[in-house]
Amino acid sequence: MKLKLEDPRLLGNMIGIISELVTEVRLKINKQGMNLVAVDPASVAMVYFSIPAELFKTFEVERDEVLGVNLDNLKNILRRCGLGSSITLEKGEENILNISIQDKVKRDFSIALIDIEGEEKEMPEWQFDSVIKMDADAFVDVVEDCRVVSDACTFIAEPNKFIIEAKGLHSARAEFSSDEVEIHSGNSSARFSLEYLAKFIKGAKISNKAVLNFSDNHPMRINFPTGNVMLSFILAPRVEQED
Repeated sequence: MKLKLEDPRLLGNMIGIISELVTEVRLKINKQGMNLVAVDPASVAMVYFSIPAELFKTFEVERDEVLGVNLDNLKNILRRCGLGSSITLEKGEENILNISIQDKVKRDFSIALIDIEGEEKEMPEWQFDSVIKMDADAFVDVVEDCRVVSDACTFIAEPNKFIIEAKGLHSARAEFSSDEVEIHSGNSSARFSLEYLAKFIKGAKISNKAVLNFSDNHPMRINFPTGNVMLSFILAPRVEQED
């Protein structure tokens, strides 16, 4: 296996975002490209990303590979890439991943691959009652507004209106019309943790669009698409406990 990226910043950004949710993952490499599916330790959120093979300068894969990787270790190496760097990943002997950064000089790193127990995960294929396509930076602003006043927010969608609001002792609310965001929706409402959403919105680093998919009191899916590259999150709804 030998993979080369001429511009590793996209991969570095995605690994950095994902590492805030999970630490040890199975990184899958096949003829189609590189992908990852992982669930956070609390089993509240799931993350998925895929980079197609054609995005790599070199993509040599003789068979499907599953690499057990500590994301903190990989992230720290990817941070050493500067503007104009390229990066090469090769699976070596004795369960080692060799990583080379080429800029003014060639620098070599290696990290030990790890065995990760647990069932293989797949992103569920759900149908959603509401799909909202909006500017990623606008979504970031609304989530940050809600975090000022609460630890959870409610998504409310109607055919021509989308609202995100947080209520407690204080409140915050943002309303979008169909002139401002793309709405495909009936009537849906669901409440979600802002602690997780604050991590998800970092997907705005890689995409200028956020696609929000949700239904009444059902897990939501947020997609941050960039061409053929996809970063997605699933989040369970926040269920309030009755006294």
